[in-house]
Amino acid sequence: MQKKFQVLTLVCAIAAGMMGSASVLATPTYRVGATATGIPFTFVDIKSGHIQGMMVDAIEAIGKAGGFETDIQQSVFSALIPSLTSNKIDLISAAMLKTPEREKVVQYSDPIYSYGEGLILQEKDPKTYTSMADLKGEIVGAQVGSVFIDALNRHGGFKEVRSYDSVADMMRDLRLGRIKAAFGDRPIVAYQMATNPKQTKGLKLSDTYKSVVVGDVCIVMRQNDPETLAQVNKGIAAIKADGSLDRIIEQWKLN
Repeated sequence: MQKKFQVLTLVCAIAAGMMGSASVLATPTYRVGATATGIPFTFVDIKSGHIQGMMVDAIEAIGKAGGFETDIQQSVFSALIPSLTSNKIDLISAAMLKTPEREKVVQYSDPIYSYGEGLILQEKDPKTYTSMADLKGEIVGAQVGSVFIDALNRHGGFKEVRSYDSVADMMRDLRLGRIKAAFGDRPIVAYQMATNPKQTKGLKLSDTYKSVVVGDVCIVMRQNDPETLAQVNKGIAAIKADGSLDRIIEQWKLN
């Protein structure tokens, strides 16, 4: 009887050990915030209803290489950082440029992509613009929460700087003449104009304007989380090394 008890105890101990090992080796799942209006970085696919885009493909590839799963969750751009700092999401993978101001409240991974702002105008506008100063005294617009609206307010000299929840709303007001010009993520605007000419009809992206707010797109996470940062950077290094990131960028016509 005692021998049977010893064998049973041993079996239970082994089982418990295996369960413990399994829990240690379990792959974590990170909730990833992404926007529905940042095509081609992040957007909602009409057919599937799921978030897609370059930054979705990138974070999924990073997770596979870094050892974690991803749960993509839709959010408006202005709510991304508040959702992150309040623990509603664990990562941000969107067209969010790295800035010193944002680094005060969040931390960034190694860079994935870099770009600056583009100047959107009415197609019939004949003037040549090279800088923000060329729009002195005019009403201009930018997306709320973006680094561009901060840059416009710091620059000053405009009659008014209007903020918009989406690029689509901003383009609508520009088309209707409610604003003189709009500032947005250049690759997003360029992609929309190339792939959706009906939505951007009557508008153009200036080919003479020089971007002044150029920054890196990274994966964003909470501060003081070295473990997650190491996991994400490990994944980024891997997809850079094997060419996966370059292929993702090429697929979304961002190279």
